[in-house]
Amino acid sequence: MSFTVIIPARLASTRLPNKALLDLGGKPMVVRTAERAMASGAGRVLVATDHQAIVQACAAHGIEAHMTRADHPSGTDRIAEVASALQLADDAVVVNVQGDEPLIDPALISATAAMVSRATPMATAAHPLSDIVDFFNPNVVKVVLDQAQQALLFSRAPIPWQRDHFAQDRSSFPDGFTALRHIGIYAYRSDFLANYPQLPVSPLEQWESLEQLRVLWNRIGIAVHIAAHSPAVGVDTLEDLQRVRQFF
Repeated sequence: MSFTVIIPARLASTRLPNKALLDLGGKPMVVRTAERAMASGAGRVLVATDHQAIVQACAAHGIEAHMTRADHPSGTDRIAEVASALQLADDAVVVNVQGDEPLIDPALISATAAMVSRATPMATAAHPLSDIVDFFNPNVVKVVLDQAQQALLFSRAPIPWQRDHFAQDRSSFPDGFTALRHIGIYAYRSDFLANYPQLPVSPLEQWESLEQLRVLWNRIGIAVHIAAHSPAVGVDTLEDLQRVRQFF
């Protein structure tokens, strides 16, 4: 299938200043991410940014980049601006790959894109949790699915809650129990993406600080691709940066 990857990349970063431009083996992080996206089979890959320095860095490595407004509240709003400027067909698929994912699996990008349909205009990904510590960690977002592999709820809380087992033992998962960790990649139909900034913000989104809850709140389905294993580490901390630099 044909799809477009748009990579939102802001220069400002609380924990890692100028994160998008940090060097990874001779290339900026955002360029490394774009190169992984190019290997996914995408028809077009471009960066959406609020800073001219990122545009210049991308141009130096042959990566298409577009300037956006600086006041977007989320990456989704930022790529919606660029997707609108591209004048994509209503049924075109756009994938949002975060700019701090220089080791992202190209197959994960294409598999998530393939989940989008007219009936379910947004898709994301998840993988089974194997570590009980992650299950109780609020920084690890969990998702619960229905029988059609669509999201029922995303939460930082441990969901689903196996009442009888966890009442007695929180050191292990019960037999036959599966919890899913959300992977922060999104794909959308172009017509849905154009409407996204107008969707009413939900209290759940604000409480959990998870923008995808706005979609569920407005009764729009999100299909979920189940990956077999955890994705490679993104770069959020100095420790993450050191591990990724070792790879390159």
